[in-house]
Amino acid sequence: MDIKAYIALSLTLFTTGIIGVLVRRNAIIVFMCVELMLNAVNLLLVAFSKMHAVSPAAKASLTYASDAQIFVFFIMIVAAAEVSVGLAIIVMMYRNTHSIDVNFLNRLKN
Repeated sequence: MDIKAYIALSLTLFTTGIIGVLVRRNAIIVFMCVELMLNAVNLLLVAFSKMHAVSPAAKASLTYASDAQIFVFFIMIVAAAEVSVGLAIIVMMYRNTHSIDVNFLNRLKN
């Protein structure tokens, strides 16, 4: 597949995530849209690493080609930790306010 298709898919996913964060008021939907944006960036990192990978005969190029994929793996680990903390915050917000509306959090400041 051509790199332009990966860029278009990643741009579509990232734009969908941004629109979801800005438009939606449900905290779970906003949280899923943030994860969608992270996955769009991961897809682009892997696509560029595959594009810039040279022949496996050169040892240095193989090392540099896999660096982006290792970086994506660590991003996934951080995203998994973010999911656990974020869902715990959403559960506590629901227990205290009986709502997961993001606008309700603005009223808690006063």
